[in-house]
Amino acid sequence: MPSLETGLYELGQLDRLASQDTAVHRIDPRAKVITTLVFLVAVVSFGKYDILGMLPFAFFPIAMASEGRLPFRFLARKLLLVAPFALVIGFFNPWLDREIIAQLGNIGISGGWVSYASIVIRFLLTTSAALVLIGTTGMMGVCMAIERLGAPDVFATQLLFLYRYIFVLGEEAMRMARARALRSFGGRGMGVRIYGQMLGQLLLRTYDRAQRVYLAMQCRGFDGHVRVTKRLRLTAADITFTLGWSSAFVLFRLYNVPLLLGHFVTGLIT
Repeated sequence: MPSLETGLYELGQLDRLASQDTAVHRIDPRAKVITTLVFLVAVVSFGKYDILGMLPFAFFPIAMASEGRLPFRFLARKLLLVAPFALVIGFFNPWLDREIIAQLGNIGISGGWVSYASIVIRFLLTTSAALVLIGTTGMMGVCMAIERLGAPDVFATQLLFLYRYIFVLGEEAMRMARARALRSFGGRGMGVRIYGQMLGQLLLRTYDRAQRVYLAMQCRGFDGHVRVTKRLRLTAADITFTLGWSSAFVLFRLYNVPLLLGHFVTGLIT
């Protein structure tokens, strides 16, 4: 299962990128989580026909990824991997909303196409911000920040275990696929019908693996709370980071910056 192995490797690559030492990585995880939440709220609060107003928000994930030394090609592959979900969500908009609301030369643009583009842009912005957050903080740092910000311990713990369990599930699936390939002489047992049986076996094997992992954790004193040695401490730089970016997001949300710049440049030309 080369594709599954590649997917698991690239998913783990986010945690490896989070171990770098840059100015963005050194920011307190709570500051980055709060800033990203403000970013997400500001982006999703736009109307369905707003496109220009969302464009300045792209500066945040681009600046964070650049300063945090995150490969843009890697992030683009992750975005393309989940892009079909956004494309499917707004697929019927152009047929349901045919009212012309804009003109591009002699071509009339319906509200459905505008709202479709708005969904895609909103998806790209929010997903890239989430990827950059994990790539500069790590899943452990994100869960630790969520817990320190007042979220229930069980929520942060389950979120972390869910992320870790993806790798356990993938490893078990690869073992089963490899065992099936080694026993499939002459191509026998390689049909589509066998996948149902494999899915049931995968569920049983992962349940058994999870039980063994849980018992091992209990033997090591696990009581439902993930303890880490790293201590969080907010500094003036962290507060400045949060307030600065949050203020920019509020400004971008209240004022259509591209439209204002267009009016300004047009006024200078005339």
